[in-house]
Amino acid sequence: MTTDSPPLVRDTMSSPLVTISKRATLVEAAAKMREEDVSALFVPGSSAGIITTTDIVTAVADGLDLTSTTVTEVMTAPVERITTREDLGQAAAMMTNFGIKHLPVVDEDGDYVGMISTTDLTTTLV
Repeated sequence: MTTDSPPLVRDTMSSPLVTISKRATLVEAAAKMREEDVSALFVPGSSAGIITTTDIVTAVADGLDLTSTTVTEVMTAPVERITTREDLGQAAAMMTNFGIKHLPVVDEDGDYVGMISTTDLTTTLV
């Protein structure tokens, strides 16, 4: 009797990782999200972060100037992360526990290589 292995993060994640500079404005971030057809961007650096469409909507609702407000001002940092070799159940549990919809993915060396979202999970698990 053989059992199928559970699906892994590396098989479901979006890759390559779509990034944006901390110095980019929210207008630039929104344009890149539209261009890349993603709802979150990874912000690399010593204190890596993530900016999502929700962050931009919140900035609009708060009356921030989207042409001068930078990604750094609204991004979430530090970020939770998951490895490529974890199963999707672990990714789903982390997203539920932390109340997040996107999770950056790192490889065995700790390098960021992709992103997994609740949409990815739903598409694969349903």
